[in-house]
Amino acid sequence: MSLLTNVMDHSLDDGYAEAAARKEAAGEGGLPKTLRAKLGLAAGLVLAALVVTVGAAQARVAAPVVAKEREELIDRIDRETEAADELEDSVDQLRDDVSARQRAALRDSGGSDRAELVGILSGATEVTGPGVKLVVDDAKEATSGGDGDPRETSGFSDTGRVRDRDMQRVVNGLWASGAEAVSINGQRLTALSAIRAAGDAILVDNKPLVPPYTVLAVGDGKRLSTRFQDSADGLYLHALQENYGIRTAISVEDDLRLPAAPSVIVRTAQPRTEKGTS
Repeated sequence: MSLLTNVMDHSLDDGYAEAAARKEAAGEGGLPKTLRAKLGLAAGLVLAALVVTVGAAQARVAAPVVAKEREELIDRIDRETEAADELEDSVDQLRDDVSARQRAALRDSGGSDRAELVGILSGATEVTGPGVKLVVDDAKEATSGGDGDPRETSGFSDTGRVRDRDMQRVVNGLWASGAEAVSINGQRLTALSAIRAAGDAILVDNKPLVPPYTVLAVGDGKRLSTRFQDSADGLYLHALQENYGIRTAISVEDDLRLPAAPSVIVRTAQPRTEKGTS
């Protein structure tokens, strides 16, 4: 009872009061005691306020300049983009004109069946006929496929993505199975065509394509389909479907229409001229 009585009679306020008195006596109060210290504190506060004010004023003055420069940069980008689009349209028109002249030259070279065959095989003329339609698409979840083991590749780290090498095997397999003309997403392939990768895109003759990749191959439809699916390249495509989830669909078509190639440029080969005999 004596302990409780002592606590009630002498509260903690007395202890706090004694501690404050000792600090005051030792000169450790919360505020500076001398005039010099008070002036130094005031000067520091004024300097800090000045720095903040100057910084805000400079930011306010610079804001319109930055906004103006940004608008000028956007306008310049728009102008350059428009100019690039116009140049691209001009290139397409010139390419179409060259292709038309090439086709006309083939027709005017005697009108023989041999000239028409050359035009078909070179991709210089439009082709129609029966064949095979093959659609190749990325996996539904293209971040992983099958057991998750990555495929070795240059340019694609995603195992569920269709790669340029995959499309190369598909096209070569169709040619070897008897295809007479092939196109990918409306892009006609020729003996000079190249299928490459640029980043995440597949390029056919330097034109980027996006999935799904629709491959049209003119030929004997049923025979072409069977021979391709039984070939090594067809089995390779089936393995991609089974192991990595890449989606494929093949069907026999009665009437396919393949466009002519944009241009056929030959830089090295020269035609062999037959010398007459006397």
